[in-house]
Amino acid sequence: MHKILQGLAVAAAFVLLSGLAQAAKYKEIEVSNGGTLFGKVEVDVAKAESEGFLISKDPEVCGTGERAVDWVRTNGGALLDTVVYIDEIDAGKAFPEESKKVMIDQKKCKFLPYLSTMANGGNLEAVNSDSVTHNIHTYELIGRARRSVINVSQSEQGNKINKMIKLRKGVAMKVECDVHNFMHAFVFVAGNPYYAVVNDKGEFTIEGVPAGKYTVKSWHGRLGDKEMEVEVSAGGKAEAKFAY
Repeated sequence: MHKILQGLAVAAAFVLLSGLAQAAKYKEIEVSNGGTLFGKVEVDVAKAESEGFLISKDPEVCGTGERAVDWVRTNGGALLDTVVYIDEIDAGKAFPEESKKVMIDQKKCKFLPYLSTMANGGNLEAVNSDSVTHNIHTYELIGRARRSVINVSQSEQGNKINKMIKLRKGVAMKVECDVHNFMHAFVFVAGNPYYAVVNDKGEFTIEGVPAGKYTVKSWHGRLGDKEMEVEVSAGGKAEAKFAY
C-alpha cells in the first residue's frame, strides 16, 4: 500500500512539473523582420446574451433590483470580449510590462474590468473598493472543468491582495464573488505575448510574429474556442477570421 501511495505521489508531481514546464517554455528573443497577424471575430449563429441576477445582499452599495450580466456582447456583426492568440510558439518578442501585473477592482459590487489579460506567471492584484465584504474566487478553466486558483475574503474597504498566477493547462480564469452571485468577470492568462483583445469592430492585430506556421485560436469566456492554421512570412501580413 505504501509503495502504491508513493507511486501516485510521484505521478502527481510529474504531471504538475510537466504543466509548469509547458507554461515556462516560452523564450524571449529579438525578433527581426517579424510579420503581422490581423483579422476579425464575427458572429454567425451566436447572439447577444444577457442574464439578470437578483441583488439580494448589500443594496446600499450594490443597488437594488436586478444586475444584468452580458455574457455575449455583439456590435453589428462583430463579437466583442474575445481574445485571439497564437498557440504553442516557442520563442519571440518580450511580454509587455503591463501584462506582468494586472488589477481587478471590486467597485459597487462589480468586477472592473469585466475582461482582463495578463501573462502566465504574472501577478494579479484584487482591490476591494466597497464598504462591504467580498470574497474573490477565481477558477482556471480547463475545457468544461475548472480548478480553484484564488479564494480570498476581503472584508475591509481598501483591502488588497496580490497573487502570482501560474495556470497549468488552461488559458483563462473565471472570476466570481462567493458573497455576491451577480459578480462575474474573466481573465485571459497568456503563455506568450502574441495575443490581442478585439476592438469594438471585432478586429485585432498582432505584430512582431516570427516567420512560421502557427495554430491561431480565438477565446471567448462564454462561447469557447475556435482555431485555424495560419502561415506568417517574414515581414508579411497574414489574416485570420473566426465566426461563432
